[in-house]
Amino acid sequence: MKPRWRKRLIWGLVALVLAGAIYFPLLRRRIRRTARLNAQSAEQAQRELIQPVVAIEGGQRVKAKLFWTSPDGDDTLAPTTVELPLSNDPALRAKQILNSLLAGPVDAELRTLPPDAALLEFYLLSDGTGVADFSEPLATSLPSGIQSEALAVESIARTLEANVPQVRRLKILIHGQETETLAGHLDLTGTFIVNTKPGSDALPAAGASPAKLTPASAPGKLSQPEKKP
Repeated sequence: MKPRWRKRLIWGLVALVLAGAIYFPLLRRRIRRTARLNAQSAEQAQRELIQPVVAIEGGQRVKAKLFWTSPDGDDTLAPTTVELPLSNDPALRAKQILNSLLAGPVDAELRTLPPDAALLEFYLLSDGTGVADFSEPLATSLPSGIQSEALAVESIARTLEANVPQVRRLKILIHGQETETLAGHLDLTGTFIVNTKPGSDALPAAGASPAKLTPASAPGKLSQPEKKP
């Protein structure tokens, strides 16, 4: 091979390497962005499937507060206000609001609960204990760790507190059964305090601010559930 052609071949290979070094990071970012948009589209489709069910079950449209992970990236929760048709019946209202929480935010990275988890049933006992029965993916698909488990339960508790003040305590079941932990760390054998504010029998007005949880219930410092006597 002549020296001139050898130089051209070498420069061609160098150009290809440089082009690859520039193009592949852009391609990787584009793939990640496409995957994220697809995930968000799936989340939107899931919400569109859930919302008609909520609407059929009735209720006036009110501004509800749903608690997902804060976009600040500090592992805390932040409220998002959305308009939902909610029933005046506390148990049904709790089911509607938790189904909306499970549907997740537009940004899938901010969700606190697994996308494949489902609320099987919600019962409200006469003493104000709300019993939320979830499908198994709530435990099996949630990242194991006290922080992620605490945020999951905290998002449920704070969302209930903000929208269904009749719920004073929260009991979580997995497929109708009591489990010792959520995903290996957070104790689920008792109940979690949701609302200790007196005189909370009336439903909140549209857009009403939720009462603050006790300091022990902050993310990462979720109070240990109340044990059965």
